[in-house]
Amino acid sequence: MFPSTTEQVAVTLAVTSAPGPSAANGSTFLDSKFRYVLFPVVYGIIFIIGLFANLYVLFVLRCLRAAKTMGEIRIYMVNLTVADLLFVSALPFWIGYYSQCGNWAYSDFMCRLTGSLFFINTYCSIFFLGAISINRYWAVTRPLDAATSDHRLRGIIVSVVIWVLTVSMAVPYLVSPGTNTADNNITRCFEGYQNQSDQEKQKVAIIHFAIIAVFMAIFFVVVVCNFLIARALLHQSPSRAEAQSAMVKSRKAHRTPSSSNKRPVGMKRRALPMLFAVVGVFVLCFLPHHVVQGFWTLAVLQITRGWGHVAWRQDTLQALNDAHQITLVLMSLNCILDPVVYYFATQKFRGFIAEHIKKLWKREVCSQTLTSQISLDSRNQSQRNPCEDQQPQIH
Repeated sequence: MFPSTTEQVAVTLAVTSAPGPSAANGSTFLDSKFRYVLFPVVYGIIFIIGLFANLYVLFVLRCLRAAKTMGEIRIYMVNLTVADLLFVSALPFWIGYYSQCGNWAYSDFMCRLTGSLFFINTYCSIFFLGAISINRYWAVTRPLDAATSDHRLRGIIVSVVIWVLTVSMAVPYLVSPGTNTADNNITRCFEGYQNQSDQEKQKVAIIHFAIIAVFMAIFFVVVVCNFLIARALLHQSPSRAEAQSAMVKSRKAHRTPSSSNKRPVGMKRRALPMLFAVVGVFVLCFLPHHVVQGFWTLAVLQITRGWGHVAWRQDTLQALNDAHQITLVLMSLNCILDPVVYYFATQKFRGFIAEHIKKLWKREVCSQTLTSQISLDSRNQSQRNPCEDQQPQIH
């Protein structure tokens, strides 16, 4: 099986060389050499930042769970963070792979596992960001319901469905052989599929285009939800916003202590950065990959006749391959951009982080003050001791 939309499929093409545009008489390996420098560097940075950022997110979400806040959206955040950590845990293997110029030094199972983790992370991120967008739309359009119920059960059910769907999509890549060894004893991981029949290639192409269609549908839902949220926020009158805020507080009064009435209308406008964050992750990380993916798939498969057959020039093949490498790098950024989405998604998440940073800063200041005081006391003591030694003794 020829996997797509995963890092493992992204890098090398098997293309047909021919004297004419469509007459194939041999195959050559089209490669993008810059990936052997770019990927280890970028993946190394993503590994460090992604590991610490997502572990800190889990810490924050755990503290918010203890406070019994956020409900459904917290469940989505936890699951998305777990998916990001699974991808981050696979990065050292891919760093080693590209550092050795595309030679897989590990077992075939690790090739299949790490490649599947990339796929799972990509589409778990897409599905959960879509779920977060729908959740925020519901919170804005039905604030009373959102304030008086957490809908944890719904969040659990949606999360289970997303995991089952995504893992089932990745199963073919996990159970099929992932490595193949070339004549020069270089072992590739999910690369080099030029020997498949046209019928097999057409099946693979259909699967790829179906995945692209699913992404486009989710992207459409995300754009529509966030557009409707923005319109609701920007066109809501101050009097209506204050009335809704008062009603929400009255509904929550039986569960929480009364808080100050300093919840201005502008707080809803502060929700706009969350919209830009979610749509921005889709546009930056996922949209370029899925736009290029269809053309790149046909270029890689090189179907000789029937559906999917197109005549590709060599420079077009190289450009598509190079573009595909860049989209993979962009797609891998989602695991360090997802925490940014969490920060803008809810006020409780932002408030906890702000308070935590403030406490750490105060602790640092107190520690520095205590150290300075101890140093000053030691200095004063050392200055007093010589004077005491010089006092005349009374016989």
